[in-house]
Amino acid sequence: MEDKIFAVQRMQDYIEVHLEEEITLGDLAQAARFSPWYAHRLFWQETGLNPAAYIRKMRLSQAARSIKSGVSVLDAALSVGFDSADGFTRAFRKEFGINPAQYAKNPVPIGLFVPYGVKYRETARESQPMENLQSVFIQIVTKPARKCVIKRGIKADNYFDYCMEVGCDVWGLLTSMDSISGEPVCMLLPNSLITPGTSTYVMGVEKPLDFASVIPEGFDVIELPESDYLMFQGEPFDEEKYCDAIEALHIAIDRYNPAAIGYAWDSTQPRIQLEPIGTRGYIELMPVKKA
Repeated sequence: MEDKIFAVQRMQDYIEVHLEEEITLGDLAQAARFSPWYAHRLFWQETGLNPAAYIRKMRLSQAARSIKSGVSVLDAALSVGFDSADGFTRAFRKEFGINPAQYAKNPVPIGLFVPYGVKYRETARESQPMENLQSVFIQIVTKPARKCVIKRGIKADNYFDYCMEVGCDVWGLLTSMDSISGEPVCMLLPNSLITPGTSTYVMGVEKPLDFASVIPEGFDVIELPESDYLMFQGEPFDEEKYCDAIEALHIAIDRYNPAAIGYAWDSTQPRIQLEPIGTRGYIELMPVKKA
């Protein structure tokens, strides 16, 4: 099974590197080190998409990000391999439900494709022994008063249960939305912000306090006051070891006593988790107040 997982991961990695080039099934088969027929079958089994659909979703999402940043529709289309604006417009509208020209004028939230690597999914299923504890950088940060557009789950109190309840695709939608913090966030809400029958764990984006735009269907808006946080940041890590990085940081948080710097944990504000990105290390923000 491990050989098959890594074969699909090699195909995913090849697609990411060569996304702006022509990619054939032969190219992917060579990366997988299996026959074209078997490589195609494995890819479908592990990702739920055939390679062509997977590549198209990646290219359209990359084009959407380019358009949102100010690149013209035609240049965005050409940059990801479409040879005509008409073909690109049809594909874009089918994928996101909006014409690219309309999106350029009004970049509403859309469901961008997030290509999760299959080897990381398998790593998450395994319980791995901890090695040496990492160094953890800690600093006080102040979050301004703000609103947060969130998607609630049902009972989840962690990422994996949340994905089972809501679906991980919500992250693609969130990454298409502007955020004052520059990226989406995951939150563990305090009791005061949990509505009956919904989860402790949510995903969302932080917005200015004067935010008043239409939000995606099924989302809520909460308002958060200015508050202090202890930001815990671990060492950079290899992407496939993200579970180890998260566990190491959680151990550091559990062992830390904020009284040493004149603070106490604040149970009235949400705990914030950022996307695990290996090059920067895993980051969590724990709410605190002056002791």
